[in-house]
Amino acid sequence: MMPFLAWWGLGMRTAQMLAEANTVIAMRSLGAFGLWPVAAGEARRMWMEKPGAFVESAGRATTAMVQLKRPDQIVDAALKPIGRKTRSNSRRLSKRRRR
Repeated sequence: MMPFLAWWGLGMRTAQMLAEANTVIAMRSLGAFGLWPVAAGEARRMWMEKPGAFVESAGRATTAMVQLKRPDQIVDAALKPIGRKTRSNSRRLSKRRRR
């Protein structure tokens, strides 16, 4: 793969993760004010999920470095666990609105 395309793809995945994170923050903030339907334990959940995602992210990045992966592959490995979490949160919270 051409280096430009690798970094372009990584940039697009990062932008997607950031957009999903922004959506989750907005829905959780609205939920805190009673303007968006959220589960009772959502405030606790938002604090409890972060350490696990960051530990997994650091572990995957470290594994990629030890395997002598390219820098874009290392960053991508670190981004995947966080992206999975933002994607699942965004889908879960938006489904609650459609009911």
